[in-house]
Amino acid sequence: MPLPHVLLSAAVSLDGYLDDTGPERLLLSSPADFDRVDEVRAASDAILIGAGTIRADNPRLLVNSPERRAARLAAGKPAYPLKVTVSGSGVLDPAANFWHTGGEKLVYTTDQGAERARRADLGAGVDIVSLGPGSLGWRALLEHLHDVRGVQRLMVEGGGTVHTQLLQQHLADELQLVLAPLFVGDPGAPRLFGPGAYQGGRLRLTETRRIEDVVLMRYEPTAPGTGPLASGADRHWLALACELAERCPPSRTAFSVGAVVVAADGTELARGHSREGGDPVVHAEEAALARLDPADPRLPTATVYSSLEPCARRASRPAPCARLILDAGVRRVVTAWREPDTFVVAADGNGLLRGAGTEVVVLPEYEERAKAPNAHLSG
Repeated sequence: MPLPHVLLSAAVSLDGYLDDTGPERLLLSSPADFDRVDEVRAASDAILIGAGTIRADNPRLLVNSPERRAARLAAGKPAYPLKVTVSGSGVLDPAANFWHTGGEKLVYTTDQGAERARRADLGAGVDIVSLGPGSLGWRALLEHLHDVRGVQRLMVEGGGTVHTQLLQQHLADELQLVLAPLFVGDPGAPRLFGPGAYQGGRLRLTETRRIEDVVLMRYEPTAPGTGPLASGADRHWLALACELAERCPPSRTAFSVGAVVVAADGTELARGHSREGGDPVVHAEEAALARLDPADPRLPTATVYSSLEPCARRASRPAPCARLILDAGVRRVVTAWREPDTFVVAADGNGLLRGAGTEVVVLPEYEERAKAPNAHLSG
């Protein structure tokens, strides 16, 4: 299922704290960085914080710039992004600024929490959505935001528990972290990330920027998802495979496809695209796998990203790409587009892979991008 682009946004002290333990909120960002955050909010469809952050900080979560609000209205959007909070218990303070500023508000909670939230009388323009009787599931929440509320870009401003869970569950696409030049030093103060199993490997640094006396660092997760669950990194790597497909020399007799092989820790192992190196019949997955040692111990836990479903039959080589993937020991494949009947009728590479125990994840939101380098074949 398609999910919103999830951007985690936070400011921390040099020793990794979000705040101190004093009664007033510790201001970590500079005035210029607060304006940058305002710009990020204006570019978002929704802003999410945990109920604990509402209690601790009492934020308004507004787009403060009149020019940015006007630009949103001119683009057919509401002046303010949708404000979202999460509370399993439904215990919410109806006097908090969150409910009385900005535009629409949305509460995700449980069945029991929904009853409490409705009794709290949070005011007009508040939608309360129960995700079921048990604990809240982040994937279900994100799917609802995307499919029902039309959220394409979600900004998450905390707190630490929310950031931790989204990162641990491979649901974050981006981390924007501001480092402030001060120390908190209080072990009782809240930290950005809590304890737990982080299996995402190293993040990719995409930008550093000095903003007055703070430093903005932007990161992207690199580690693939697990099993049939897509991660933010899966979308990054599949987008790269689609980009590689655009480099293929055009052909009237074969698809243009890109492929990337990525280790479980997010290390890129190899990449390839159709007809690269002057070989008129080489396929993308074949080209990428040919660059690897078949005995590489990382292959069994790696993921192959291919802009097109790996082929199940071909005339130009003895083994189709689905078989090459299986022979390499790879047991997870992410793709964007099912192979049409243009050259092979009833192709089912995904079925061949699944039949052999390989997890296959299809991200249809990338289908049009994967099709673009092959538009000449449908003309």
